[in-house]
Amino acid sequence: MAISVALVKEKEDEEVVIYRYGPFDRVQGRLEYNKKSRLLYQLNPVSEKNEEDHFYYRRAGQRLARELREMKDGSNFPDEMVHFA
Repeated sequence: MAISVALVKEKEDEEVVIYRYGPFDRVQGRLEYNKKSRLLYQLNPVSEKNEEDHFYYRRAGQRLARELREMKDGSNFPDEMVHFA
């Protein structure tokens, strides 16, 4: 069974981009990518279950990393992304 992780952009400015992430039925985790330091931070977990949250956070990070490799300098991050696992 395939599992998909959705990322929906909440905010973007010159320093950071914030996405909500998680399974389609509850996109409630939040992560922040700092454009200057190039670091990813988790702001809110998807769930209280550590193993479940870890799975979704890692998949969201992988999808964001793939997008970063494909982005041109100065372009905005996409409003929505999906990672299929």
